[in-house]
Amino acid sequence: MAGYQPPYTITSAILNRVIEVGELLGHWAAQAGQSSPLLRKENRIRTIQASLAIEHNSLSTEQVTAIMDGKRVLAPAKDIQEVRNAIVTYERLPSWQSHRLEDLLAAHYSLMSGLVDAPGRLRSGNVGVYRDKQLIHMAPPANQLSRLVNDLLVWLKHTDIHPLIASSIFHYEFEFIHPFADGNGRMGRLWQTLILSEWRSELAWLPVETLIHNQQQDYYRVLGVCDRASDCTAFIEFMLEKLVAALTEGIGAKDRGHATMSEETSEEMSEENLSPLSSTSARILVIIAGNPSVTIAQLAEILAISSRTIERNLKVLQEGKRLIRVGATKKGYWRVV
Repeated sequence: MAGYQPPYTITSAILNRVIEVGELLGHWAAQAGQSSPLLRKENRIRTIQASLAIEHNSLSTEQVTAIMDGKRVLAPAKDIQEVRNAIVTYERLPSWQSHRLEDLLAAHYSLMSGLVDAPGRLRSGNVGVYRDKQLIHMAPPANQLSRLVNDLLVWLKHTDIHPLIASSIFHYEFEFIHPFADGNGRMGRLWQTLILSEWRSELAWLPVETLIHNQQQDYYRVLGVCDRASDCTAFIEFMLEKLVAALTEGIGAKDRGHATMSEETSEEMSEENLSPLSSTSARILVIIAGNPSVTIAQLAEILAISSRTIERNLKVLQEGKRLIRVGATKKGYWRVV
């Protein structure tokens, strides 16, 4: 499309990560319907605590949980306000559209109200980003903000690049522009989550921020590398790695949760759901959940096994009521049950 185009290159590493995320996301999505409200709450708490911890908020996950439950917490008033704001803001996430300036400003107002002088407004002065009293990034001048932010949002609205890549590009470009006087880091992470959740709603509950927090120095290092190169390719690769790690961790947590279900709950499940899957059948389900239109030939190529083996496993999955074929053989698609 015409207009502003962020500088980046689609590398083989990026393509491989997108495929890997897609396969993992299939498993994540297949489990999403089984996720309890408690697990979603825990993921949201981890997201909020980690994103704010990156900005030097002192509250633990236990304290964030207490605030979410309406309990009193002994902590600095500013830290408590940051958590309260973040809880409200993440709850409002589904009501916003990522390409709308008014929604971006509304989110900043929600996230930073009571913490800065002008929440929900683009900065009016020039700012620099400092680490250990050293200037590491001088943001574009304030008189360029309106144009830069508008160009980025227009690009986001019209780009046909995969959302996994587009969300990472937006995150980097947003941090480079630094459109607000404060709160840019948490806003960039929030908006990447929004972009991803517009593509797949279950990604609103994926605590990527926890992994960024655990590798905070790498996060800032990669931002600096991209600044010096005037290209955000390295940041795309970094964020996709974090998504792979977050999905892998999330799937493992859910599997552990299912493994520790009480006998009483387990007995209420049907025999079909309790029957074990072979490794091949499980991998087929993961791929189909991420790509319902995948063909038998494509499955055989991806898994490096014969088409006959794929057909046998598909038959077992259908007979076990784990998989449904919708539509004609050639033009239909699969639905994971």
